[in-house]
Amino acid sequence: MTAPFPTGTILGYPRIGRRRELKRAVEAYWAGRIDAAELEGTAAELRHVTRERLVSLGLGRDDSSIPESFSYYDQVLDAAVTVGAVPTRFADLVDADGAVDLAGYFTIARGEGDRAPLEMTKWFDSNYHYLVPEIGPETEFRLAGDRLVREVEEAAAAGYVTRPVIVGPVTFLLLAKPSDEAPAGFAPLSRLEDLLPVYRELLARLAAAGAQWVQLDEPALVSESLETPRGEVLAAAQTAYGSLGAGRPLGILVAAPYGSLDDALPVLEQAPIDAIALDLVKGAVPTRPATDKVLVGGVIDGHNIWRGDLEAAFEKLGKLAALTPQVAVATSTNLFHTPHDVADEPELSAQLKTWLAFADQKVGQVATLARGLREGKTAIQAELDAASAALEDRSTAPGVRDGAVRSRVAGLDASAFSRGDYATRRAEQDVALRLPPLPTTTIGSFPQTGDIRRERARQAKGEITEAEYEEFLKLQIRDVVALQERIGLDVLVHGEPERNDMVQYFAENLDGFAVTQNGWVQSYGSRATRPSILWGDVSRPAPITVRWSTFTQSLTDKPVKGMLTGPVTILAWSFVRDDQPLADTAYQVALALRDEIADLEAAGIGVIQVDEPALRELLPLKKRDQAAYLDWSVNSFKLATSGVKNRTQIHTHLCYSEFGVVLDAIDGLDADVTSIEAARSRMEVVPELERSGFGRGIGPGVYDIHSPRVPSVEEVQELIGTALSSIPERQLWINPDCGLKTRGYDETVASLENILSATREARAALGA
Repeated sequence: MTAPFPTGTILGYPRIGRRRELKRAVEAYWAGRIDAAELEGTAAELRHVTRERLVSLGLGRDDSSIPESFSYYDQVLDAAVTVGAVPTRFADLVDADGAVDLAGYFTIARGEGDRAPLEMTKWFDSNYHYLVPEIGPETEFRLAGDRLVREVEEAAAAGYVTRPVIVGPVTFLLLAKPSDEAPAGFAPLSRLEDLLPVYRELLARLAAAGAQWVQLDEPALVSESLETPRGEVLAAAQTAYGSLGAGRPLGILVAAPYGSLDDALPVLEQAPIDAIALDLVKGAVPTRPATDKVLVGGVIDGHNIWRGDLEAAFEKLGKLAALTPQVAVATSTNLFHTPHDVADEPELSAQLKTWLAFADQKVGQVATLARGLREGKTAIQAELDAASAALEDRSTAPGVRDGAVRSRVAGLDASAFSRGDYATRRAEQDVALRLPPLPTTTIGSFPQTGDIRRERARQAKGEITEAEYEEFLKLQIRDVVALQERIGLDVLVHGEPERNDMVQYFAENLDGFAVTQNGWVQSYGSRATRPSILWGDVSRPAPITVRWSTFTQSLTDKPVKGMLTGPVTILAWSFVRDDQPLADTAYQVALALRDEIADLEAAGIGVIQVDEPALRELLPLKKRDQAAYLDWSVNSFKLATSGVKNRTQIHTHLCYSEFGVVLDAIDGLDADVTSIEAARSRMEVVPELERSGFGRGIGPGVYDIHSPRVPSVEEVQELIGTALSSIPERQLWINPDCGLKTRGYDETVASLENILSATREARAALGA
């Protein structure tokens, strides 16, 4: 008999540690400062601290309400090594049982020598990056990894009954790409019947280890942005959960975050599983007839940091109770999208903090609503009223609504969103910039060294003056400019030593934002960001980047790019207000950037890059919502950039996205030059660009900066050759995939030198 499902739970919890302890331990392991045993010890302690913390916040010690959702690097990679899906180029890392050790696990994630890592892309509509499995007919599925089983046993030994979490089989295969050995037209989903016995064996092992419930994450069931036809997705879900549910040794919870299940809900209702977790933040309460399943209402937003309307959340749970006698409350998504604790932010204003709920506060909200389900609404009325009072205070606070900002947005007309004809612009830019064929540049940032981070910290603590800090930054910029000129790059950047983060830097200089001290959120692997909090109407009180760009231009005769982050990316990589449409907020940010661009142009900067790496990321998962999003996201970029003269060259940059679905939108941005991630995927986007007839400058990346590998000259030559096979040489730019801030200088310099060598060879072959 299945154990009762807990009344309140979460779908996952931040795994990097309150002070990024996992990041520090993993990077120490990579650097050889600690061994695998020390790393595993740190990870075990983090898991122990998490379980204790969740109990103290109101979850149960022995009722499966605590998810076992830890990962050293990525949950999709975890699933891959668990089921033995290791590409053949890493075959030497696999032991006789199909398992890989920690060193092998990280090699698959990061690459080594000539072996490229797994491709990386965005996890649904979030800023998290997952590693893409590679599946082919040759993939030998077997239960090769037992880490999740060992973690359940670890918890049981400490007195906990936890709920292990793993990516479900349908989502795992839908997110995979065909392996290098796979024939043309091969679909990884075709291997579902071969994969299911491994999942059945895993469920049996988890039950034997003491688990009473398992959580299988199936966000692909809510998404309509996948290439696989919807009918095939639904049929796969029916097959998978008909198989896994039959004779199941423990309770199965299928979690479907990031949207509504829609036509997948009846499939799960009819499957022999025990519980379904519904995202009731992005999706509505279903209106289907009664079901015998536990319906887990995800009414607490796991993807944002606002305290929210608890009264409305409890009402949703009441509506859910009309469909089933078994209702539980949960977060809408895994909480790894949020920082740990509002109480850990002494620099935020006391008023703002009352509007917020980070991961720990959200666990508390779940516990509160669960108590209401058990004891009745009157038992939690005081907590509901406090949340409603915070909402009212937020709606009337100064700065939340700025009449001048709103009037400016309301007064926009069509002329604010359009530039002149591209051919005319191109002719004027050719004269102004005088660039060679296959012009070379970088995306913007150069390595953020220990010296830079140290001096920034000293300035923040008052140990050095602002003038001393500025002199230090100018020395860094001089060095970066000299390095680029020595290597031979054509369009230079200042390296961004003054910027802690490409969004936070602007948030610190725009009204309507707040920034955190400890609000770290995992981006990928050991990398974390601190999303800013966009709480009010946005405006620019003063120029932000102009002095750094003009100083840099004074050091060289070559063109220097002004570097800005675009409105969509500022929204995507911040925690954005939820009390007005995103389009309204995007236009406010775009107008602030428009003012900055006008000042850069007036100061003599002839190339301005407005990065939009998150354009694809925010694309709604439901097709019915996509056209409206693409309209306002493209228009916000055009609003920011359309005020410049023809001779000013506007660049944009996009990274780690499946571009095919948004190629029309990328074209609609009307940027003069667009650089995109392409190295890790081996130029997969190039044929799509050719088919689309994309006619402006394009720079598909030739250097994967998310790996420590240094690409050889031959590798870069091959990538350039692939690009030239589909892109006219007049359009092609040569650049890395992304900014270089996460890399070290030795690998950066070696990689850029190889890129320039390969480019010179390509120019010579073209007779340029």
